[in-house]
Amino acid sequence: MAGKTNDDLSLELFIVLARAYNSVVAHSTRDIQSHGLNTTEFGVLDLLYHKGPQPLQKIGEKVLISSGNITYVADKLQKKNLLARRASPDDRRVIFAELTEEGRAFFEKIFPHHQQVLVHAVEGLGMEEKRQAVELLKKLGLSAEDSFKSGRAE
Repeated sequence: MAGKTNDDLSLELFIVLARAYNSVVAHSTRDIQSHGLNTTEFGVLDLLYHKGPQPLQKIGEKVLISSGNITYVADKLQKKNLLARRASPDDRRVIFAELTEEGRAFFEKIFPHHQQVLVHAVEGLGMEEKRQAVELLKKLGLSAEDSFKSGRAE
C-alpha cells in the first residue's frame, strides 16, 4: 500500500469494511429467513430471549426501528404466537413484550445453528485476528460516533 495517501486509505477502508459487512450479513440473513423470519423479527426475539421482557418503546431503540414499526413487528410475532404483550403493573401506558413459551422454545431451537452460521461466516480470521478486529472496529466505531456527534469533518 506504499504511495497511498491517508485519504486513499480511508476510502479503501470504507469500501473493504462495507463489503465485508455485507458478506457476513448475507450469511445471517439467509439463515434467519430460512426460519420464516426477517432480520427485525429475529432481533426482537434475540433481545427478549437474552434480556427478558422489555417495554415496546425500548425494543425499538435497542433494535434500531421506529415506534410505529415495533408495533407492526410485535403484531407479526404475536400472530405467530412467539411474543405476548402485557401491561406494566406500575404504569398502564407502558406495554411490555415477552416471549411466549412457544417463542422461547423456537428461539432455543434456532439460535445455536444461527450462532454456528456466524462462526462460519467469520472463519477467515484466526482467534487473534478476531480479537484485533474487534478492538480496531470498536475504536473506529467510537471515533466515528464522536466525530458525527460533534459535527466534525462535514
